[in-house]
Amino acid sequence: MIHLVKLCVGVSSFEELESYRDERAHWWGADYGEEVHVHRTRTMPKRGDELLAGGGSIYWVISGVIRCRQPILRFQAATDKEGKDCCDIIMSRDMVRTLPYPKRPFQGWRYLEPKDAPPDMATGAQEEGSEFIAEELARLGLL
Repeated sequence: MIHLVKLCVGVSSFEELESYRDERAHWWGADYGEEVHVHRTRTMPKRGDELLAGGGSIYWVISGVIRCRQPILRFQAATDKEGKDCCDIIMSRDMVRTLPYPKRPFQGWRYLEPKDAPPDMATGAQEEGSEFIAEELARLGLL
């Protein structure tokens, strides 16, 4: 099993990313239905089969911190408006909050080994303020 980690450029919060689920694929005319969330990227992951076979997710880095993940459902080859090949990453609409984990900026995506992925936040731990506390503990190296 393997995962992807990707910067969520231009998004400042988990809630803002949630708000894009319904409109993002429509920006470029893709129509995969309303039950998915789509992210378009330039290249098809070379380890795509491994991502799909193991139940991989995209871990989103928002404002320098991994804050959530989305299970990857499939990849779809596509062509952008300029006629260039690209890849649509089709994900579950479900966004799972993770324990906040600081991550330095990088370009593109990176593969993420399960042992290095932050754990999901417990359901009851998603109360207001708990994410801030968890982020501070992670920053201090205590999580």
